[in-house]
Amino acid sequence: MDFKTLIASRRSIRKFEPTAVPEEVVNRLVEATLTAPSSRNSRSTHLMIIDNAETIARMAEMRDYGSSFMKNAPLVILVMGDTTVTDKWLVNASISATMLQLACVDEGLGSCWVHVDGSLCFKDNPDGPTADEFLRKMLPIPDQMNILCAVAIGYTTFTPAALPAWDKEAHVHCL
Repeated sequence: MDFKTLIASRRSIRKFEPTAVPEEVVNRLVEATLTAPSSRNSRSTHLMIIDNAETIARMAEMRDYGSSFMKNAPLVILVMGDTTVTDKWLVNASISATMLQLACVDEGLGSCWVHVDGSLCFKDNPDGPTADEFLRKMLPIPDQMNILCAVAIGYTTFTPAALPAWDKEAHVHCL
């Protein structure tokens, strides 16, 4: 697949087949993800791979909106950043998560980013627990790691609607 087709094909997919993602495919996803550029080549991004259905179903409860579809994903990869390595962990992890999603397309997989960093468990309770706190109670996440997102991954037969065209004049500013 050429690059233009790859980036045009990347879509947020929330419907997955129950088929497991083979280990060799997961390994290729990880390798591609970890090639992402990072500030001062700090390589602050870390990944946690979860393929246990019960754990993923529990993770899907981290928010009362936008995460429930994860329960049907056969694979979730947490994208985290080591805050002791660089203050740019968030940017580095964001680039890595994007690379992960592009690698998924290249492998014939669907994916969807579920934001964790700063997200509340209950959107109507601003003083309540966060998705990060929820996940830390159930997963062995080191203290120095901040979680950017969970990327739900799996095979899919779902075909999303075409993306609307961008209004280049409204979004591109030339000097």
